[in-house]
Amino acid sequence: MKQYTGRTLDEVLNSIAAEQGCQVQDITYNVLEEEKGGIFGLHKSITIEAFTSKDVKEFIFDYLGAYFTELNQGVAIEIIVEKDKDKEDDLLYRVILDAENNAIIIGKNGQTLRAISTVLKAAVNATFKKRVNLVVDVNHYKEDRYKKVKAIARREAINVAKSHVDCELDPMPNDERKVIHQYLQDFKNVTTVSVGEGNKRHLVIKYAPDKNDEDKKETE
Repeated sequence: MKQYTGRTLDEVLNSIAAEQGCQVQDITYNVLEEEKGGIFGLHKSITIEAFTSKDVKEFIFDYLGAYFTELNQGVAIEIIVEKDKDKEDDLLYRVILDAENNAIIIGKNGQTLRAISTVLKAAVNATFKKRVNLVVDVNHYKEDRYKKVKAIARREAINVAKSHVDCELDPMPNDERKVIHQYLQDFKNVTTVSVGEGNKRHLVIKYAPDKNDEDKKETE
């Protein structure tokens, strides 16, 4: 992460905004040092470390470029930056890969793609000292996968709502569990919880009677 020094915080942030071609509110920063000089605090200076979405995108391009060059794989990289639907103040980086052989990059059941995503997230978070939200996809494989897990979740949720018997799904990565959590959050008479640790972490779709059902039982 780059460091910047100026007389005031506003001066530094405006300088970064002009350099990056962005708004001041788009800059993420931490104050490292603030010095005051003179009797009235004049001639003071402030040093911050800061980054913008442009810095994150450049890092991802460089990191993945070196990563795939080492693997001798030709890969086109596209990065789309958008507002995170869950956290409006945060950004989501969609990293879309298109390789000479997409099957190799995806791996069996998406295992290689998940490994690439894990390594990239760790590198980005360590570099920018902040949890950066990003999703790595290969030729829209993730989009198709999300559709499949939603279909599975819907089928099992209907069964749980009818039978009142909880259902444990197979272990799946965090992003797929998140998709199901969101998809079923308004589904009547079911709720979802994540259980287990590591690569065994999975979702349980649980029966959840609504208030009218509970009131009816109390009056019977």
